[in-house]
Amino acid sequence: MGYIFDFKDAGSYDVWFDQPKNRYCLDLEIKLMMDLLSPEKGHRILDIGCGTGISLEPLRDLGLNITGVDPSQYMLDLASKRLGNKVDLHKCSAEELPFDDNAFDSAFFFTSLEFTDRPAKAIEEACRVAKDSVLLCVLNRHAPLNMVRRFKSFFVPNIYTQAHFFSIWELKQILFAILGNVPIKWKTTLQFPFACGRIARFFENIGIVQKSFFGTLICMRIKPVPKFRTRPLMLKVRKSKSYNRATGLATRMRQ
Repeated sequence: MGYIFDFKDAGSYDVWFDQPKNRYCLDLEIKLMMDLLSPEKGHRILDIGCGTGISLEPLRDLGLNITGVDPSQYMLDLASKRLGNKVDLHKCSAEELPFDDNAFDSAFFFTSLEFTDRPAKAIEEACRVAKDSVLLCVLNRHAPLNMVRRFKSFFVPNIYTQAHFFSIWELKQILFAILGNVPIKWKTTLQFPFACGRIARFFENIGIVQKSFFGTLICMRIKPVPKFRTRPLMLKVRKSKSYNRATGLATRMRQ
């Protein structure tokens, strides 16, 4: 199941985003997530590890059928206050989703895969319940800001002490191992985490800049086609001889 946010974690989570610089970072991360998720009206969307619902806010008023899951009841209580009755919320772990196969059009993780014990199992579950796409938004191990976060967590325990940071190569290795050679598209954001403002935002949104391997947040979209899709089996029809009981003569019939 991984690390479950307690009451103290849940309370400080939203407070952290109230700071202007942290909100600037969140806005860039949400924008990249929305660009790759590309939700359409009526789509069924699942947020795995929805936390306090920050990642669901931009989806709330788009005419979508939205579901959020999280193992922390404290987080779900805050998400319910934030989102009201527009989102269906469930308490469960990412590794054991209580939904049928292909129950959703898309599923995504927004900085939640880092806190699971078995990320490969969590991804496999996401691909089981989402028929079109799965989006992984995770903290990049090789990003300067995340290196600072990890270094600080050795001396001052915080939520990053419990997190597993990923690299693009590690994510691909996990995906190919469980899904085969599936189509993948990825981008990163927050290349310049120690700067903010209009100029920094302009460069952050340039396509070629988002192909950097060192952005703070990796967003990787999977289309789980080979393993989780089926296609009709084509059978060849051939003619064979048979005998008419009335005449005793050989006839041709299809099999």
